[in-house]
Amino acid sequence: MKLIKPVVTLLAACLFASACSPSVAYDPVEPTRTSPAPVAPEFTGIGQWLNSQPLTLQQLRGKVVLVEFWTYSCINCIRVLPHTKAWHEKYKDQGLVVVGVHTPEYGYEKQLPNLKAAVKRFGITYPVAQDNDYRTWNAYGNRYWPALYLIDQDGRIVYQHFGEGQYKATEARIQQLLSANRNTAR
Repeated sequence: MKLIKPVVTLLAACLFASACSPSVAYDPVEPTRTSPAPVAPEFTGIGQWLNSQPLTLQQLRGKVVLVEFWTYSCINCIRVLPHTKAWHEKYKDQGLVVVGVHTPEYGYEKQLPNLKAAVKRFGITYPVAQDNDYRTWNAYGNRYWPALYLIDQDGRIVYQHFGEGQYKATEARIQQLLSANRNTAR
């Protein structure tokens, strides 16, 4: 009987971890002239914006946008944050806009003071949208924490990654899109 409780706890932790971060990354088929990438949905139902005035993807056309779905209690999200923060710092002056969409998993994560404290604790300086009602999450058809959606200058989702990892591939795609932006600006 004493062994049952630790085993159940371990199984519950494994289920939580797999729900938070899938073991298989999904990358959509590359867009072509005849089959373009899907247009990114607008930010919808955002209760609060931190580190920014309210943003729209329409306002951000012409920029490369990285939308990161996260929640501050998810260990997988916490492990991705240093990479997201580094990309923001490294590429913000080259046209990358990072937007963290905080979609809470638990009730206490919905509390604005808790979210503000987490943003401060993690040193997040890019815009954070509070998506308590899952409206932006649902608009994207998202199902995972963390999830990254890379949006090109035309407002189309051209890359996505769920869970941890693929940092070099994600950064390479950011660089590729920023390079394309520089080439079209000439």
